[in-house]
Amino acid sequence: MNSPALHHGLRRWILCAGSALALMSFRGSAAETSPAGAMPLPPFEADIRAFREMDRTSAPTRGGILFVGSSIFRLWTNVTSAMAPLPVVNRAFGGSRTADQLLRFDAVVVPWAPRLVVYYCGSNDLKAGEPPEAIFGRFLEFDERLRREFPATRLVFVSATRSPDREPMWERVDDYNRRVREHCLATPGRTFVDVNPLLFDDAGRPRLELYQPDRLHLLPAAYAEFARVLRPVVAREAEAAGIGR
Repeated sequence: MNSPALHHGLRRWILCAGSALALMSFRGSAAETSPAGAMPLPPFEADIRAFREMDRTSAPTRGGILFVGSSIFRLWTNVTSAMAPLPVVNRAFGGSRTADQLLRFDAVVVPWAPRLVVYYCGSNDLKAGEPPEAIFGRFLEFDERLRREFPATRLVFVSATRSPDREPMWERVDDYNRRVREHCLATPGRTFVDVNPLLFDDAGRPRLELYQPDRLHLLPAAYAEFARVLRPVVAREAEAAGIGR
């Protein structure tokens, strides 16, 4: 059983296996570093890396106001000045869904330890055919996690928009918004803001002049309307959260 031939064969197998593992490791390293053969990044990893780089050059001021969500917030490029002098940071990333907000919670929310979160997400879930109850369930997960991590932090939920490009799903948009509104009404430290009235005229038609050609994303005029309605709410919630004291 302990013959020299057996030991020689075992040593040879170990050396071969080790060489194979080293080659696999080298290939994996090369795939990560070589531009020609780079491994595809996980969804939204480029956004998260950009956030980390920004945080390295300007360290997060913890305990302020954090805007999170999808492209409706990401494209609000002047939100910091629109909310000034309130201490606002925008960490929305476009195309994201409610599941992405959960997966990226540690990278996006935790470093800032915000006292107030302003949240817009769910429209992309609806576009993908998700039922409102499932989307609402993931928002609740986000809200519960926020409460566990930062028990005193408040949250403002900005309604999913009834954009013209998604008119066939307006009923589901309304369902999702209704569920969140009821949750906020029943939950201390949670506030619901409906921005949809700003996006319709007196006859109940979408104000197309507020939209980009895709009839989904918004123009600066729409964000000016958002600021007019949202800023007093954010200021009130910031005061309740003790921001600026």
